[in-house]
Amino acid sequence: MELILLIILLAFLFEVMDSTSGMGFGTALAPILFLFGYSPLQVVPTLLISETITGLIDAFFDHEFKNVSFSFHPLSDATKIALCMAFFGCLAIISSISLGYFAIKFSDYVIKSYVAILVMFMGISGFLRIKLMKTKAYNAKPKMLLAFSALAGFNKGIGGGGYGPVVTLGQIFSGIYEKSATAIVSFSEAIVSFVGILTFIFISFAGVELDLYLLPSIFTGGFFAALIAPYIVRVLPNKIWKYIIPIYAFSIGIFSIIKLYIF
Repeated sequence: MELILLIILLAFLFEVMDSTSGMGFGTALAPILFLFGYSPLQVVPTLLISETITGLIDAFFDHEFKNVSFSFHPLSDATKIALCMAFFGCLAIISSISLGYFAIKFSDYVIKSYVAILVMFMGISGFLRIKLMKTKAYNAKPKMLLAFSALAGFNKGIGGGGYGPVVTLGQIFSGIYEKSATAIVSFSEAIVSFVGILTFIFISFAGVELDLYLLPSIFTGGFFAALIAPYIVRVLPNKIWKYIIPIYAFSIGIFSIIKLYIF
């Protein structure tokens, strides 16, 4: 029970991070859950289900609080960007889940190693993001966002995280970064996560056993965080997360690698 309460608290904290800065939920929570001893098939599908719902909630309230403007008739710029990112992310997440959990069936050790290395590089990308935002030393390259979206979707399918940091950084490189970027990431991530769930359901019919034991705990923490995070975005600056998230990500990546390869 104490561990379950801790997971609820961590899910709440990391969803607030994710909603206010565009990164932090799956990227931060997955390696922690692996360190607790849970397997990828317990962690990844659960994160995808939770982020589908919380992402849509977050995007809705971001729209209500006027952090972003989503419109389908006609399509707003934010909606076009989110759908474009989601399309390439969906193609990638279908591929990564099908390969990693069905066709090739990566071992838990390989998946956990990938996530540990990934989260360490996400920390580095966070510091790179800070540098880029300070210097503005980049050229607008919108087409790069497609490649970043595909990489983000692949990461999401393998380890349940690594979507927000990659896509947020991709928006910076693409020259379209703005305050509404966090809401755009949440919306596109919800779509990609939903497609990932459908892919897991499909491979489960082929004999892959899913374990959703963690879903109530992770969803409870993430749901309440998604309700309040858009208001936090509205009234508070994001400076506190700019440094906390990269430091955390790099540190947990290093610790996970040490635990996997030394202890």
